[in-house]
Amino acid sequence: MSDCLFCKIIAGEIPSKRVYENEFVYAFEDIAPCAPVHVLVVPKKHFASAKELTGADAEILSEIFKGINEVARLTGVSESGYRVVTNVGRDAGQTVLHLHFHVLGGKLFGADFG
Repeated sequence: MSDCLFCKIIAGEIPSKRVYENEFVYAFEDIAPCAPVHVLVVPKKHFASAKELTGADAEILSEIFKGINEVARLTGVSESGYRVVTNVGRDAGQTVLHLHFHVLGGKLFGADFG
């Protein structure tokens, strides 16, 4: 999508601090981190949110989670633990309409989600 912020980042039109990349995903540091480690893992194929995924997208979902695991390893939170979050829609707090997963770590999180 030509007007999608994350599509522009993936295309290199907008600078980002890349953490990891492969054929299917691009991972970069969040510009407004909520934790010492806050990386966004984004599929290169545009989906507005997880709501658009179907069974036919199993391979890309597998690649996203491979990317998430690699980001955790590269950022040093693989062993201590990390949180993975995706938001679907405005009420959930989704501000960019491109499927993305937040990898958060480097601190102790509580059990609350609000």
